Amino acid sequence: MIRHEALESLPVREALPSLAGALDAHGTSVLVAPPGTGKTTLVPLALAGLWGAGPARRVLVAEPRRIAARAAARRMAWLLGERVGASVGFTVRGERAVGRDTRVEVVTTGVLLQRLQRDQELAGVDAVVLDECHERHLDADTAAAFLWDVRETLRPDLRLVAASATTDAEGWARLLGGAPVVEARGAAHPVDVVWAPPPRAVRPPHGMWVDPALLTHVAAVVRRALAERDGDVLVFLPGAGEISRVAGMLGGLSGVDVLQVHGRAPAAVQDAVLSPGERRRVVLATSVAESSLTVPGVRVVVDSGLAREPRVDHARGLSALATVRASRAAGRQRAGRAGREAPGAVYRCWSDAEDARLPSYPSPEIKVADLTAFALQAACWGDPDASGLALLDPPPGGAMAAARDVLMAIDAVRPDGRPTQRGARLARLGLHPRLGRALLDASPRVGAALASEVVALLSEEPPRDHGDDLPTALRRARRGGDGYAARWRAEVRRLRGAAPDAEGAAPAGGPGGDAVTSGPGALGAEERGVGLVVALAFPERVARIDGGSCLMVGGTRAEIGAGSALRGAEWVAVAVADRPVGRGHARVLLGAAVDEDVARWAAGTLLERREEVHWADGDVVARRVERLGAVELAARPLTDADPAPVRAALLDGLRREGFGLLRWPPGAEVLRQRLAFLHARLGEPWPDVSDEALHARVDEWLEPELSRARRRADLARIDAGQALARLLPWASGEAARLDELAPERITVPSGSSVRVDWSDPERPVLAVKLQEMFGLQESPTVAGVPLLVHLLSPAGRPAAVTADLASFWRDGYQQVRAELRGRYPKHPWPEDPAAARPTRHTNARLRG
Repeated sequence: MIRHEALESLPVREALPSLAGALDAHGTSVLVAPPGTGKTTLVPLALAGLWGAGPARRVLVAEPRRIAARAAARRMAWLLGERVGASVGFTVRGERAVGRDTRVEVVTTGVLLQRLQRDQELAGVDAVVLDECHERHLDADTAAAFLWDVRETLRPDLRLVAASATTDAEGWARLLGGAPVVEARGAAHPVDVVWAPPPRAVRPPHGMWVDPALLTHVAAVVRRALAERDGDVLVFLPGAGEISRVAGMLGGLSGVDVLQVHGRAPAAVQDAVLSPGERRRVVLATSVAESSLTVPGVRVVVDSGLAREPRVDHARGLSALATVRASRAAGRQRAGRAGREAPGAVYRCWSDAEDARLPSYPSPEIKVADLTAFALQAACWGDPDASGLALLDPPPGGAMAAARDVLMAIDAVRPDGRPTQRGARLARLGLHPRLGRALLDASPRVGAALASEVVALLSEEPPRDHGDDLPTALRRARRGGDGYAARWRAEVRRLRGAAPDAEGAAPAGGPGGDAVTSGPGALGAEERGVGLVVALAFPERVARIDGGSCLMVGGTRAEIGAGSALRGAEWVAVAVADRPVGRGHARVLLGAAVDEDVARWAAGTLLERREEVHWADGDVVARRVERLGAVELAARPLTDADPAPVRAALLDGLRREGFGLLRWPPGAEVLRQRLAFLHARLGEPWPDVSDEALHARVDEWLEPELSRARRRADLARIDAGQALARLLPWASGEAARLDELAPERITVPSGSSVRVDWSDPERPVLAVKLQEMFGLQESPTVAGVPLLVHLLSPAGRPAAVTADLASFWRDGYQQVRAELRGRYPKHPWPEDPAAARPTRHTNARLRG
């Protein structure tokens, strides 16, 4: 029996005539309706002619999550007074409840994409409703683009509705060819906002990590809300792990049921949450409850302010969910749940000031997620670079390039981006292409049953309490009786039907039947098979273990938890890893031990044998090396290395450690200083002898000595002065003026030949005893630059410094004379030094 009263109470009912008119006139529409108005339930029923006076149609409703798809189908069936699978059914991965009379089918966006790839016309479907478009999931954006393409080219009669609680309505309208925007008013009640920041600062989230202090605070706010407000409490947390921890903190509540809602929750728990309870309830939920689900009885929302979004670290080759601050739009959605049925309140676990700094909207997945599956979908659709798809945001070029590299490596696309036959098959499996590749290639080697079990584990990661060792997690999943185990078994059955027969020879290039045969001291057959499947899915994450960490062949180093069973292995295939806050290395969260032959085969494209010559540890190192990507497998000395790489290694050593590796006799360093002075003062043709310039002209001055060198000791025998002399301007004849322009020594008035200090190319220094400069009217110059004269006492200590000798004789000498004549009475201290006779001797020698 149809529940007319419930249907007629849904606020979206008033927008149905406008929606019908928009679809009749344009075939497309954007429906904006707040949560709880009935857009997910009443609109599909009206479009299908199951409620109201419309014609009978077959309608597909696409939801971003399985839990939402099942809940929407159950709610519509209840409104019609039927069981699921009659007029209303659903299809999600691994589960289907559809009958021959079904006119409204709720599917996940992933299921919709698979159908579109199999049947672009969507034969028999009259209308498609894309629900929750505002969440900007990648599958939903892709499905919208494909559906618009279908409508434009094959099915102009196909009706499309983009439905959302809050969204960029104008953007979606443009995307759907100028679709009319229909808005439905909600029946929301006022919601009080209570700012409830932690009493002390908490550390920001990083990766999957959330500060335990924040979770403790959330639990305290829940207790406060229960005491201050009536009604059920809906608590938003980022993931299942945080939900479980907060549930543990609330275990002692009296007269209150604590329920957990997330993708891994058993169906019975999900059903209980979506039905009114007999006792007061605290519902701990992920963002799935923002708009996809309506939880009756809720009057209070406690918002942790966190959410999970996909992220990809291209540098490390790691893709995972990341904990982020929820956007302001998400905060509004969450708060609205408290005013669905009556006035309510939202307790926000952050401050009013922080709220202004939050992002306005969540990041579209297409901008931040791994695009491998998207790139394969686009290739199979006939648009490899996605340039012709109607997308609100174009895919980033770097992420698409990385995705194409992965797809080419697994033979899913050709170099031109077009899909191979194998790629088309992978796209239809409903798996990430990496996992699809593992299923197809592992089944002939380890058996379709085991391959399906492992791939099912990888497609929905097992709970953290299953451990980080995949064989152990597999045994726990087989024995498990929880919601995760039930979903895992359903997925295994689905994959088993898609997996190739294990009979027959293995494809060329990989280990055959003995790939899963254990020998003395080796891994067991099942353990080895599990590792092989993981290695096929993530070949660049095959890693060799060294103590408490491992180095992946892709170059990423990851730590292995203390006490992990993986530490006892030599090699491991890493399925899941993240990078904890404050650590430079990643951390292995899930993996399986493998043997070296499996590692070599799975990552075979990275296997290379080559000669390596480079500068390391202060000398040339020449070796014959076998590498698996970044992992060195074997090495032995190379005694007959080619001269070219040896020369390159020596040059690298000179760049790293400087030209001090050469032999620098005293005159060689002085020559370099003199040349530096002339280049700074006169420029060309005098050469630049800075390190950068010498490296740039190494062929001109360091040959042939460098070509004969083989190691550091040979460099130490090269006379740098003789080599530098090659840079002098011999061709122009200017080289002959070197001693004139920048002499190594200067003859002073006393007749002494005094060495010039050229260490400062801006102002050379002449250090000479004061008495030897008597009678000289002006400071000596080199290349037009007055020398900086350090006048020394008879004991050789600095007495004065001047670049203007005449000025010193006139203004400074008398003070120096007064200070030193008593200390050195045996030396001459004339009244007029400018007219005095220069000398190297004492007064006694002069009289003699």
